Amino acid sequence: MLLPDFQLSRRILSPDPRTGALPVIAVVGLSPKSERPSNVVARYLLARGFKVIPVNPGQGEILSQPCYPDLTSIGRPVDIVVIFRRSEQVLPVVREAIRTGAATVWLQEGIVNQEAAALAEAAGLTVIMDRCIKTVHEALGLSS
Repeated sequence: MLLPDFQLSRRILSPDPRTGALPVIAVVGLSPKSERPSNVVARYLLARGFKVIPVNPGQGEILSQPCYPDLTSIGRPVDIVVIFRRSEQVLPVVREAIRTGAATVWLQEGIVNQEAAALAEAAGLTVIMDRCIKTVHEALGLSS
């Protein structure tokens, strides 16, 4: 599967060329239920060495990782904010991603919000929309 933005996605998901560190990823809307797509994706990312930070106000811990109620509570910058929220709930998350200094917002497959995307891009963030981060990572051959 070739994606039109595969070069951009490869850059976002690859280790930092200077340090070798993988991006830190906050997963907003991460469910503790193992069958939910957000949980499947987060487990995949953890298994590939990414630092995954769960964001879900109703949980204290997910996947043995401390869980935060919102991005601001994390208290450290994240590179990628992956959003598993309904399209109409994305704008406040994007505003918070901008305030907290995230570099990229990634709206999962089926999630589209043009207003939020325009706001993020105007603030200098990279936006990936309506794509599954796990599927893209696999398609780019980065899963080894």
